[in-house]
Amino acid sequence: MSEKSVQPTSSGLDSAKIALSIVLILAGVLGYYLLDDQPLFVRILAVVAGAGLAIAVAYTTAVGRSIWQFTFDSRLEVKKMVWPTRQEATQTTLVVVLLVILIGLFLWGVDSLLGWIVRSITG
Repeated sequence: MSEKSVQPTSSGLDSAKIALSIVLILAGVLGYYLLDDQPLFVRILAVVAGAGLAIAVAYTTAVGRSIWQFTFDSRLEVKKMVWPTRQEATQTTLVVVLLVILIGLFLWGVDSLLGWIVRSITG
């Protein structure tokens, strides 16, 4: 079973759609600032609407579909992961904290020793 790497092919129409997506996002942000006399939820709705429309337009491009497929595949891979139990996470955290303290004490001791040596040489 061989997997083929499919590269999205971009056309002039796809480039125009990406540019339109960028314009829609900017329009949403601009709408937020132009609607400063409106309630906050209306201003936020302008940004969300601009972003939503931009995502919808970008999805119709080859690059947008490949990004969506990558996101879907990533979610599937995350579901396959074996996550540590609470006890394993706690034990690992305690080991890390203990090692940080021990290494900090060791470095403090070496620094103090080297400082004492330098002070005794330089007088």
